Amino acid sequence: MFLKLPPAIRKIILQIHLWLGLITGLVVFIVSITGAIYCFAPELQQLTQPYRSVEAKRDRFLPASTLIAIAEKQIPDKKAKRLYYGQPNKAAYALFFEKGGYYHTVFMNPYDGTVLKTKNMRKDFYNIILYLHFTLLIPYGQEIVGWSTLIFFIMIISGIILWWPRNKAATKARFQIKLKASPKRLNYDLHNVLGFYSSWVLIFTVFTGLIWAFDGFANTIYKLTGEKHSIIQQKLPVSDTSQKNMLTPQKAIDKVWYQVENEMRSTYKAVELILPQTDSAAILLRANPSEKTFYKTDYRYFDQYTGREFDNAYGWGKYSDVTTLSDRIRRMNYDIHIGAVMGYPGRIAAFLAALIAASLPITGLLIWLGKRKRK
Repeated sequence: MFLKLPPAIRKIILQIHLWLGLITGLVVFIVSITGAIYCFAPELQQLTQPYRSVEAKRDRFLPASTLIAIAEKQIPDKKAKRLYYGQPNKAAYALFFEKGGYYHTVFMNPYDGTVLKTKNMRKDFYNIILYLHFTLLIPYGQEIVGWSTLIFFIMIISGIILWWPRNKAATKARFQIKLKASPKRLNYDLHNVLGFYSSWVLIFTVFTGLIWAFDGFANTIYKLTGEKHSIIQQKLPVSDTSQKNMLTPQKAIDKVWYQVENEMRSTYKAVELILPQTDSAAILLRANPSEKTFYKTDYRYFDQYTGREFDNAYGWGKYSDVTTLSDRIRRMNYDIHIGAVMGYPGRIAAFLAALIAASLPITGLLIWLGKRKRK
């Protein structure tokens, strides 16, 4: 199947592709190269940051209140916002968030409470890469990244149209890179051929990025399928403030932990307790049965005064309660974004596609400069 556009239409598409690329090239390069680095951040963190690991034992983990108290001694005048438990060979850690999105993390041995590392995440390499990826570390950076991502999505579509062969004779050149060609021709092939191959991965990567940037894209999934949320998204449970004297906050959080402790050995690979920040808020437990993906995570809510678990008609709820395809896809957004939904092959594909995406503004700029020089 060939695509033979009228010369005038093709020229318009080419000009749109060119100028959008010149406008967003630097942002696309930064977002793409940081995305490539972050694809394997969990493995790299575990490899390069020894305080994330402990010697596995058969002993029980310390209760949540004990680890929180230990962590809060390391960060005076601050309250922990989250507590994370991992597998028997992984450190537990408490998170202390600050304005601007940065935070401190206290890594602890979950068996005896030994503090392994207190870290200012402003100085953590992988955290800097992450914030650079979606904020550029500048004011209004998140909005700039969002609109640049939308423009890049348009460029992917226009690039596929421009790449598409017009006749049988042009087909072979569209799929192969002539390594022995002149530098100018080689650069042209690197932009066109690699751009085409990577575009089929980048379409998913970019679209999932747009879902975070714009609410309208998140709702697109439901409009395309004609389905509604199977979980009540906006309504969140409220703790019963009349029961304030029922349990101390420490005993309430421990009651939640003890309810899920046994499930850590049989069902869940990691759990995260998100502590209430107001008198009426509930304790949120995010429990994940996988270490490789996030979409099957259960979201469970508990009263902060009684430790009683609410039903699952709140937030994302339990994965087993999801009944619609659109909700399953929506949950997969992050895993699709980094390729994890297809395991390591998917992550490698996302990594390579991100590297190629980072090269496209460079090769495209060289093509444009070459044409200007010739003129």
